[in-house]
Amino acid sequence: QVQLVESGGGLVQPGGSLRLSCAASGFTFSSYFMSWYRQAPGKERELVATITSAGGTTNYADSVKGRFTISRDNAKNTVYLQMNSLKSEDTAVYYCNANYGARNYWGKGTLVTVSS
Repeated sequence: QVQLVESGGGLVQPGGSLRLSCAASGFTFSSYFMSWYRQAPGKERELVATITSAGGTTNYADSVKGRFTISRDNAKNTVYLQMNSLKSEDTAVYYCNANYGARNYWGKGTLVTVSS
């Protein structure tokens, strides 16, 4: 059974940091591209960051470049999103995604709220 379980969300003040984790099971994690998406209230889900299967290449949305870092540990079947210099507009539910061709899996999300 495929599972993606996000953790690490919470309430943080503007300028603060959070580290999200996504623990994967039920599929060959090291073969999959992994991504983080987010969905703010009233908005569509958007791609935040992607990392290739071996971790050699990463891509980021312009809105988070220089502030967020995606990484993965294939030995632990886990992908991370380090979020620094958080802004109120980063408030959203953050979802973990695994993709391999036509295979696409989603976690249930973790809420990040940036507020003073």
